[in-house]
Formats: sequence, structure tokens, C-alpha cells
Amino acid sequence: MLYYLDLARRSFARNRVLTSLMVVAIALGIGTSMTTLTVLYLLSSDPLPGKSDRLYHVQLDPMGKEGYHPGEEPHLQLTRYDAETLWRARRAKHQALMTGGYGVADPQRAELSSFRVDLRYTSADFFTMFDVPFARGGPWSEREDDARARVAVIAKELAEKLFDGVDAVGRTVRIDQHDLVIVGVLERWRPTPHFYDLHTGAYDEVEQVFLPFSTSRELELERSGSIDCWSETGPASTGLHAPCVWIQFWTQLDSPDEAAAYRDFLVSYSEEQQRAGRFQRPPNVRLRNVTEWLDFRQVVPSDVRLQTWLAFAFLAVCLLNTVGLLLAKFLRRSREIGVRRALGASRRAIFAQFLVEAGCVGLAGGVLGLGLAWLGLWVVRQQPEQYASLAHLDATMLATNFVLAIASSSIAGLFPAWRAARVPPALQLKSQ
Repeated sequence: MLYYLDLARRSFARNRVLTSLMVVAIALGIGTSMTTLTVLYLLSSDPLPGKSDRLYHVQLDPMGKEGYHPGEEPHLQLTRYDAETLWRARRAKHQALMTGGYGVADPQRAELSSFRVDLRYTSADFFTMFDVPFARGGPWSEREDDARARVAVIAKELAEKLFDGVDAVGRTVRIDQHDLVIVGVLERWRPTPHFYDLHTGAYDEVEQVFLPFSTSRELELERSGSIDCWSETGPASTGLHAPCVWIQFWTQLDSPDEAAAYRDFLVSYSEEQQRAGRFQRPPNVRLRNVTEWLDFRQVVPSDVRLQTWLAFAFLAVCLLNTVGLLLAKFLRRSREIGVRRALGASRRAIFAQFLVEAGCVGLAGGVLGLGLAWLGLWVVRQQPEQYASLAHLDATMLATNFVLAIASSSIAGLFPAWRAARVPPALQLKSQ
């Protein structure tokens, strides 16, 4: 192998222009494909590895008969009445109802002006279910949910901004003129995608303040995200009995049997509500885990997938050009090959020699392609897209870059190396 590497080095020195063309061709293909592949990888990653198959999103069908088609997909969210009823039933190990909101934070530091913050109204199990990391303190309790306690969990960045590095637990944060006692401070946390509420943005940042859903309703804090009503509600569209869906509901079910039992419970609940006159349609429930939910919602933008396919098509074109260049380069060395064969080198040895040389070209193209990929991702980060800030190479994609470069160049070198190994040594020796 060391001998083959030395031969490759000598070949590169003799044919610098041709070698440079091959390296640039591979680098362009690798840089383009790695840029789009990295974005696709980040946007389609598992937001909760090891737990996504145990967290389920709940759907019911509380709407009226108008426009009903048997078997159609129920609405994506729940009414407040249904969400609170399912939550109080506590038929799952952990469960969380939630919606997004926003408010104005009033800092206690004189040098800071009031500013808007994104809020998440939820229940205590949210933090346990989604493995939310805490820097200090912890979540509130179910008792505080029931008591509509004025407590909050805030993001670490907000804590540093409000309290300038001082421990925020036990202090208060004022939101829309309401004082909330801080019980916990989150570590940096950004699940990608923003799976637990796709209505506020599939790749949105995590909210800065979390507080009990019950407290948010008592304080009449503003909400955000979609809402769908099927009859006139007036200003009370978020009331307990309003015919509007606007709440997400998640459960943790640790086995297929638990999931099947909970699905049966949802059907029974729907039948009960139908008998009571609330539901006008036959029971129509859905229970999807995180992966199924993201696939159903088609979270990854279609243009990102298209760009990835186009980038790999461009890589294929670059490799075809590389095949031609390698073939020309290897066949120009027919005399050298003839001498080596006459001295006893086998066709396998010649094939290995030129395949190693092709791999070295790919490695050089991978290094240059890595720089082009970094440049491409920087360009992506300048775009006005919600996911733009996520475009960074991690260790996995860094390794993928070099594996792809060497594998691509080796594949491109297969035919030229095979063709070089088939050179008849006798003819070449006679010509000398």
C-alpha cells in the first residue's frame, strides 16, 4: 500500500493539471451534495432518539355533520374541553396538553426595556415526557397545575438576560403585568423539528417561558398558532365549551399494548361524547408516534428534497467527467504498466495500484469539497428560512463527507483501473 501511495504521489507530480481538474470536479460535486445532504439530514433527524416511538399525538373528531366524509382525517388539534377531559382522566403514564402563546416581559433591570417573549402553556408532564434538560431547578408539579399556580420555567438565555448570571430560581418574571415565580431554568434545548407543536413553526426556536396551561387561561394570556372553529363563537373562541380546536395533546405509552389500550379508550370516549350529543360524527381517532406524526405532516420542505436529488445528479455528472480523465491518465501510462507486468506484477496488483490512486484523488477532492460545503452552508444560513440557523456540519456529516468523496472516486476509478490492468504488456514492450 505504501508503494502504491508513493506511485500515486509521483503520478500527481507528473500530471498536475490533469490531477487538479479531477480534484476540482470531485470537490464541486461533493461540496454541492454535502451542502444539501446536511440540510436534509438536519431537517429530517429524530428529535427524541430512543423515545420517539413511545410518544403519541392524539386526534379526535368533534366537528359537526356538515362536510363529513367517512374515513377522512380528523382535525390535527383538540378542543379545550376534550384536551382537559383527557388530561384529567390520566389514562397514560405521562400526558401533556399544550398550546403556544406570546407576551411582554418586563425586566427588573433598569437598563433593559420591555420585550416580547414566546410562551408555551402546558402541563407538568411536558418536561418529563420530552426529556427537557434543566440547568437549575425543575418543573412544576401536577398539584400546581390543578391550583393554577403562578409559576414558570424559563430558558437559560432569558435567565441570563433578565438576571445577568444570578441564579433565577425563586425569583419572579413579569409577563403582561403578571408576576410568575421561576421554579426552573432550562439548559440549551432545541429539538429539531419542533415536533410537539408544528402549528407555530416546524423549525422554530423553543419557547422562552413555560407556564401551566390552567394558569394561562385564568390570566387570559394571548395565544398563538392555528385555531379552527365550525360555528360562531364570538370572542370566546378559547372558552371551555367553544366549538374550536386549538390544543395539542401528547401521551407517553411505553408498549404496543399500552398504545392499543389507549386507542380503545379514545374510541370509547368518542362514543360517550356522541351519546351526549357533543360529537356528531362516528368515532374517528388517530394515535401516531413522533416519527409517524412527522412523516404524516411531511415536515421536511419538498424543495429541500428536490435540491438534494439535483445535487447528487450533479455529483454523478462530475464523476462521469472524472472517469474520462482517469481513463485518459491511466492509459497514457501503458508503457509503465507493460514494464511492471513483465517484471511479474499481476493484473490484480495493477488494478489495486490505480484504484489507490483514484482514492487519493477522492481524498483531495473531499478536503476541498469540505471547504465548499462549509461555504454552501454559510450561504444557507443567510437565507430567510426558519431552518437556516440549523445549517451546520456535525461530526456525522463531517465523516460522511470523506466517506462519500473516497467512495465516489473509487467507484469512478473502477473502470479506468480495470482497463489499465488489461493493457497487454507484450505490445507495449515491443513499442519500446
